[in-house]
Amino acid sequence: MRIRIVDAFTDRPFGGNPAGVLLLDAVGFPPEQWMRQVAAEMNLSETAFAHPLAGAPDADWALRWFTPVTEVGLCGHATLAAAHVLRTTGAGAGTIRFRTRAGVLSADTGGDGSITLDFPAAPLTPETAPDGLAEALGAEPLTVLDTGPDCGDLLVEVADEASVRGLRPDFATLARLSHRGIIATAAAQDPDGGYDFVSRGFFPAVGIDEDPVTGSAHTALAPFWSARLGRDALTGLQASARSGRVATRLRGDRVLLTGSAVTVVDGELHAVP
Repeated sequence: MRIRIVDAFTDRPFGGNPAGVLLLDAVGFPPEQWMRQVAAEMNLSETAFAHPLAGAPDADWALRWFTPVTEVGLCGHATLAAAHVLRTTGAGAGTIRFRTRAGVLSADTGGDGSITLDFPAAPLTPETAPDGLAEALGAEPLTVLDTGPDCGDLLVEVADEASVRGLRPDFATLARLSHRGIIATAAAQDPDGGYDFVSRGFFPAVGIDEDPVTGSAHTALAPFWSARLGRDALTGLQASARSGRVATRLRGDRVLLTGSAVTVVDGELHAVP
C-alpha cells in the first residue's frame, strides 16, 4: 500500500504542514484501530485516509483524518494534501469532492498548481475567557470567540503580531481546557508584508502542541479578519517554526482556502490491514 507525506500550504519541501496520505482501493474504510495505529506511527499532525465512492452523486472520495491520538472532525492541510496526491497521481482531476464528517468539501486545482478548498465558514460566538487562559497562553486575550462544533476551538485575539510570535504556552494547562485547541491571532504589523494577519495554533488536547499550519483555523480567521478589515480576500501567515501562508476568500457561509503542496515522501506501507 502506497503512503505519502505531503507538505501542505507551502511551495517548498520542509515548510508548511506535513500530512500523511493513504489512498485506499477498497470501497470502505479499514478498521478504525488500524487507521489510528498508522497515524500514531506517522506521528504527524494528521494522516488522511481516503477511498473512492463509486457512483455516489454527491462526492468522489470519502475522507477521514487522524492525529497521532484521535480522529478529528475537520482538517484543512490534510485535505489539501489528499487533493494534491490525487492530482499528481492521476487518480483525480478537476473538482474533487470529499465526503467527510464536516459534510462535502471540494478541492479545485488552479493553473499554477495551487489548490483551493471550499470549506464551511466557522460560526463565531463570543466566549468568556476560561480561567487561567491568559497565564497558560502567555498573553492577555483581547477577544475570545468559540469557533463552533466542526472545529471546536477558541479563537483568541492578542495585542499584536509580536505577541503572537512570542507566545510560549503552558501546553499541559491548555490541554485541560474544554476546547480542542487555541488559535492565537493578531493583525499583521507591516501592511506591505504580503499578509494581513498572523496566527499560531495550539492543540495539545489532541496530541499536537503546536500545529505548523492549520487550514481549519482559517475557516474562523477568515470571517473574523474580513469583518475587521472590510475585505473578503485576505492572506494569513501562520507563524510557526515551519511557517505557511493561506489565501482566504469569504463567500457567504463558505470560505475558500488556497495553498500549494509538495510531496516529500512516497513509499510503501507493509503493515496492511
